[in-house]
Amino acid sequence: MALSFMEGNEAIARGAMAAGCRFFAGYPITPATTILNTMLQLLPPEGGMCIQGEDEIASIGFCLGASMAGLKVMTATSGPGISLYSEQISFAIGSEIPIVIVDVQRLGPSTGSATRGADGDINFLRWGSSSGLPVVVLAPVDIRDCFYLTMQAFNLAETFRCPVFIASNKEIGMTRESVDLDAIERPDIIERTAPSPGEPFLPFQISNGQTVPYFLPIGSGIPVRQTSSTHGPDGYITTSANEIAANQWRLLNKLNDAVDRFSYFEDRMENSDTLLLTYGVTARAVRKVANSRKKKGKPVSVLILKTLWPVPEKLIREKGRSAKRIMVIEMNLGQYVGEIRRILPDRQVDFFGQMDGRLITPRQIEEVLDHG
Repeated sequence: MALSFMEGNEAIARGAMAAGCRFFAGYPITPATTILNTMLQLLPPEGGMCIQGEDEIASIGFCLGASMAGLKVMTATSGPGISLYSEQISFAIGSEIPIVIVDVQRLGPSTGSATRGADGDINFLRWGSSSGLPVVVLAPVDIRDCFYLTMQAFNLAETFRCPVFIASNKEIGMTRESVDLDAIERPDIIERTAPSPGEPFLPFQISNGQTVPYFLPIGSGIPVRQTSSTHGPDGYITTSANEIAANQWRLLNKLNDAVDRFSYFEDRMENSDTLLLTYGVTARAVRKVANSRKKKGKPVSVLILKTLWPVPEKLIREKGRSAKRIMVIEMNLGQYVGEIRRILPDRQVDFFGQMDGRLITPRQIEEVLDHG
């Protein structure tokens, strides 16, 4: 057992390295900068590259280029940087470029409060790109999650050839905790699938029941075309309605239909008609509430979502089946509660949240539970 004392940002960087990340580009921004600092220490000794871009737009552009060349890549920023990433996120979705994007959220809007946390970017991560096509968003609760979910983020990016977000925040990213990284069960490492040698290759051709095309890196000796425009299987621009529709539906379904395979969560189901549903750092307060109320003989059930997008609807329906009252607790003014109301329209779904730079406390949750 080798305990280390590290912050969540360092654990994310170490999870990226364990997953095979060998390229990082970013621009300094509180509270994400220590991911850049840590990658600068870790990557060069492993033959990797760490670049500080001249701005956020350049940084994610470097990552997309490196990913198209075959490297596993990651970038990290906070709310203002995520806003600047938007066009390149759309490029990654449409051209199926694997990338892991860490958003260490801080209080917004705009420049907001650089040293105050919040979960105010949750809807932006899902909808902050043109087309409305899905992405994957994972939400860590603690330092163990920062390491483990980052490894899973790389596996998902490689499997589905898409952007995968880590929705951290200042309180998770910059809080130091003791952890034994060697004791964390690590997933098998997944790589992009290449076509069989000698087979004809088209960069976006789907065959054999696949939902994701085979991958060859640019510069591999076989022509590989990439474009940000609407394209057919050959990578050339197309105006064919049939080709366009088939590709759009595939990009939608390859993630939505597979979400049950990566619906990460933590639960504590009690003999109770009340379910507390939350995510991120707020889950720590919810855990304490659950412990306290069980000791008092007033138990509540708990569901902590660690996959936020695509919405794990099957999981939410299953865990919410026996609850009459569901309280959604968020460190914002209500960004995910609408999804719960949509999925469970026959339940009483209440909301409690705040976005003022302070953590939600167990006492606040207890008061809302007791007094409505």
